[in-house]
Amino acid sequence: MNNHRNKQHNQPKNFRPLNEGLERGDLARLVHTEIHVDEYKSKMGNDEEMVVVSFKVGGKEPAVDLVNFIEKGYDWVVDADTSAGEMEDGDYIVFVEIERTHRVPMQILEMLEDMVRLTDNLIEQYRCRYHKETTDHECTVESLKSIIPLTPKDYLLKVGKDKEALDKLKSSAGVQIDTRAPDNKYTESLRIAAGIL
Repeated sequence: MNNHRNKQHNQPKNFRPLNEGLERGDLARLVHTEIHVDEYKSKMGNDEEMVVVSFKVGGKEPAVDLVNFIEKGYDWVVDADTSAGEMEDGDYIVFVEIERTHRVPMQILEMLEDMVRLTDNLIEQYRCRYHKETTDHECTVESLKSIIPLTPKDYLLKVGKDKEALDKLKSSAGVQIDTRAPDNKYTESLRIAAGIL
C-alpha cells in the first residue's frame, strides 16, 4: 500500500525528528500506557488490511503533537489522526493506521521505543488490549504476534469468531441477530459462492 504523505526517507535509521517546539519529556504523564489494537475501524482501508493502534492522550494539543510526531517519523504509517472531540474524561484518542503485515509487532515496538523520550513512559509500562478483549498483554514482539492477526485472512478468522460468539449469545438470549460481514472482495466471493448474490 502506498503512503501518500511526504516522509523523510534519507534520515539515519534511528533518527526520529521532534516537531518544532516538541522536546524531550513534553508529553510526560499525558500519554496513557494502555494501547488498543483494532478496537476502532480503519478509515484508510478495509479492517482486515489495516491495523489500527490507538492511544489515549491528555489534551488536544498533546494529541496533535503526538500525531505529527508519528506521521513525520515513520514511512510505514499510513495515517495518524486524533479524535474529533474529547472523551468524557477530557482525553483525546490518537489513531495510527499501519498496513497489516508480519512486521506490525516490530513497528509498534519501534514506535513505543521512540515515544519513551517524549513521554517518559518505559516500554515495560505499556500494556496492550486487542479488539474487544478486556485482557491486558505486555508489549513485546512475542506477545503482540500472539494477539494481533498479521494477515487479512487471520483477521477475518479471529474477528469472525468473535462475531460468531456474539451471534450465539444473541440467539440464546432471544435477541435478533443483525451481524453482517464487512463488504469487501473476500466476503463478496463467499456470498457469490453461497448463492447469496
